[in-house]
Amino acid sequence: MSKPRPAESVKLLMSHIYADGNLLKSILEALSELYGDIDFVSARMPFHYTDYYTEEMGSALERRFIFFDTLIRPESLPDVKLRTNDIEERTLEGGKRRVNIDPGYISQAHLILATGKGYTHRPYLGDGIYADLTLIYTGKSFQPLPWTYPDYGEKPAMEMFNRIRSKYLMQLKH
Repeated sequence: MSKPRPAESVKLLMSHIYADGNLLKSILEALSELYGDIDFVSARMPFHYTDYYTEEMGSALERRFIFFDTLIRPESLPDVKLRTNDIEERTLEGGKRRVNIDPGYISQAHLILATGKGYTHRPYLGDGIYADLTLIYTGKSFQPLPWTYPDYGEKPAMEMFNRIRSKYLMQLKH
């Protein structure tokens, strides 16, 4: 029989897709108030993998990944997603989103994102939120899965996620 034990704390991340870079500053401030210091902000990456957001947000979209210094409990992910949904709603313009915020976390074993959309590889977490198993860690690196978003599986992103995972492991030791 296995004995239940609490999961390790995890490294909070947020992906932002946006067109207006000026909006990002105020969003990062709001997120810092909720989740503490930001310890890494990725470079801007052109987001051209889908036109899913084009009608709502425009066509010259960028993505940035944000990581927080304070580790969180993995079971808090649905609450984090609901709070980021609130931030998205507060920044609506003409009923349209100006930013898409996808929270998630890095653990020793994987990268998980939170979503409100269920699918075969997305177990239900609660409060209308599902877990998207986006990357798994095996063979000394994160690895994409058949459903992984293309930009998460590109070499620069994978290298960044591996570096952040190394930092996270150091945080666990301390």
